[in-house]
Amino acid sequence: MIGDAYLSMTTEDPLLQGNLTLGCIADDFTGATDLANNLALAGMRTVVTTGLPAQGIIPADAIVIALKSRTISVVDAVAQSVAACRWLREHGAEHIYFKICSTFDSTSRGNIGPVIDALMDELGCDFTVVAPAFPDNQRTVFRGHLFVEDSLLSESGMRNHPLTPMRDANLGRVLQAQMDAMSERRVGLIDYRSTGRSADAIRLRMDELRTQGISVAIADAISNDDLIRLADAASDAPLITASSGLGIALPGSWGFQPSSGSNRLPGAEGRLAIVSGSCSTATNAQVRRYIDKGGASYAIAPEKLAADAEEEVANALAWAETQWRQNPCQPLLFYSTAEADAVRSTHVRLGVERAGTLVEEALGAITQGLVERGAGKLVVVGGETSGVCVKALGIEQLQIGPQIDPGVPWCYAKSPRSSTGGLHIALKSGNFGAEDFFGYAFACLTERSDD
Repeated sequence: MIGDAYLSMTTEDPLLQGNLTLGCIADDFTGATDLANNLALAGMRTVVTTGLPAQGIIPADAIVIALKSRTISVVDAVAQSVAACRWLREHGAEHIYFKICSTFDSTSRGNIGPVIDALMDELGCDFTVVAPAFPDNQRTVFRGHLFVEDSLLSESGMRNHPLTPMRDANLGRVLQAQMDAMSERRVGLIDYRSTGRSADAIRLRMDELRTQGISVAIADAISNDDLIRLADAASDAPLITASSGLGIALPGSWGFQPSSGSNRLPGAEGRLAIVSGSCSTATNAQVRRYIDKGGASYAIAPEKLAADAEEEVANALAWAETQWRQNPCQPLLFYSTAEADAVRSTHVRLGVERAGTLVEEALGAITQGLVERGAGKLVVVGGETSGVCVKALGIEQLQIGPQIDPGVPWCYAKSPRSSTGGLHIALKSGNFGAEDFFGYAFACLTERSDD
């Protein structure tokens, strides 16, 4: 759908008023492309911007503004989200979609609850639905409890997340605690007896909750059919909070239909690289699989960065040049990914904030250096890492291309760091993808682009 129009885009292209159905605010960069992937697959012309657009963009049915607001201060997260909402509304968005992670990544203070509260105030909204489920990626909600595959969220690998450890699977309880610090809004539940029945049953339940003084409702969903019914019931809502799962269903409720060929990307040349900062269980398995299969890899150690970050970045880039001289076609993996015990040990020695900052800045510098040295096809792993790397590359907009795995598309972007101007990039959530993801990601791109 974006296709030819995107290829002819110039910095003077205006955003056409009245063309925008959905405005989305994503709390991290992988979540932004994740949602955009599902919207595009369902038939919406979708553009992702990194922060508020600084230049004109092509006409679109949906715009996803990618923020890096998941783990920043509540005050900053609210301010950035409200600013994004205002920009989207000023440019014609009829509905606002606050995109959160399907594992509800947050802390006891926020930022999900405070942002919902602020967006409701901004939009004059008296009731909103929160739908974290993404069944295609085995994230389901039943009786208000979030499951990752067959385990409660609190028993999954997310319980050890270094920034947002999730130790309570009861989303109503988690969200209410966050809301309590901001307002008197109460959180309720639209359970499976409604979501599993019909859109009318969901609307009836929403009306019941309103009469009870409930203004925010967690929605059960264990299948895409549940999401379709939920999208139908909430299609007129000014505000929806959800993972990317609901993006599969919403376009159909507004009359959009899938279109073949909408996800072909412009060609991009260059070497192959993977930059991984996520420490999730899934990513640890993917890194191990890649290394065990003989893939070339370079470990980024926080202790080395603490001693001399500039030297360690230079060493990593020198290693890349050596590897590519020997085999220009091989993908190179740079990773700070580590198991939970190792991460905790590093945090004890360096402190959580310092360790995180050292790693993020190093991975951003390495990514920039790789592209300047000819990398044109990149997989970046982890929400925080993706945000840093995209900014390091000066990327402002992304075109959504073919899906690698549910929630992970290839994208095309222009970067001032690239010698050819354009590159292919995939921003993968740490929790997504099969164990051999790194092995087949580049093959998928070759099959589905215009190279």
